Amino acid sequence: MFIANPIYDTVFKRLMENLRIARFFIETIIDTPVESIDVTHREYTLFKISEPVQTTETEPKTVKPLTVIRYDFLATIRTPEGYKKVLIEIQKAKNELDTHRFRTYLGEQYKRKDKILIDGEEKEEHLPVITIYMLGFKLPETEAIVTHVSRSYKDVIEGQDIQAKSEFIENLSHDSFVVQIPRIEGKTRSRLEKMLSIFEQKYFSDEKGILKQFVYEVDDEDIRLILETLCHAGADPATREEIEIEWRSNNFLESYLKMNQVIDEMTQALSEKDQVLAQNAQALAQNAQALAQKDQALAQKDQALAQKDITLVLNSHKAGLSIDTIASVTGLTPEEIRKILNQIITNI
Repeated sequence: MFIANPIYDTVFKRLMENLRIARFFIETIIDTPVESIDVTHREYTLFKISEPVQTTETEPKTVKPLTVIRYDFLATIRTPEGYKKVLIEIQKAKNELDTHRFRTYLGEQYKRKDKILIDGEEKEEHLPVITIYMLGFKLPETEAIVTHVSRSYKDVIEGQDIQAKSEFIENLSHDSFVVQIPRIEGKTRSRLEKMLSIFEQKYFSDEKGILKQFVYEVDDEDIRLILETLCHAGADPATREEIEIEWRSNNFLESYLKMNQVIDEMTQALSEKDQVLAQNAQALAQNAQALAQKDQALAQKDQALAQKDITLVLNSHKAGLSIDTIASVTGLTPEEIRKILNQIITNI
């Protein structure tokens, strides 16, 4: 059976529109019975860029906007413990835009009150949050296909676990489930593994990873329903076109982000190089200043020595010593002594 790849937002949206599938998907991952469910999604523009497009070989390229659409999926569920809301996010590649989006959307849901029915009366309440992240990349820190980030209550003073749950605490913290799609290996030992095998990124019939063949036996009616839905999505021309656009948009976005990363790295390298050049120029200026100060000190020293020689020659000459004697005492040549004496006479 050939099915559409469910990691595409367009395809996953088709699955979540079926409440039976959405209920099965959520309760299988969180391992909690779901008594009722209501699913909504938010469509928004993550990124909008202009891409050169050539319609024919003879016509020149034109620029048309390329919009990258993302979906947020929000399910309000009722479990034996009460109402909760589940945020489902799909991130195919690792980038800061999606991470920022996750944090922003999570903050919005913490602030938002949800409408629920209590004893037949509609009320607005802050509901406990559960997040499910479907990642299209591997986390290097763990090889676990599904990671449950759970919470527990503990009396820190007594060192004992607390079994009771507080509504205040539940509304300010949440459980999270992280699924690493690339680590799914098609094992079908449990119901969870059987469902996750649908997301396994193998057996593609095309280079774009849009259609894949499901090769495992099916013995579960809910999984069979998912496969039938994905099969119809893959065969529907309109859905295929939407997936093609999403594939092209994702590739363009990844290339754009990588190009920006290269530009940022080059800009940083140039900035660091300019900083080194500035530091070198400053060091050269300091060296030049030090040399100038050294030359000035040497000149002053030479001047002091010259003045000392003049004084010594003058005193020796006044004492009646001969030029040869003065030369032997001072180390100066007779010519230098005569020159000094002539300068003294001239200044007088």
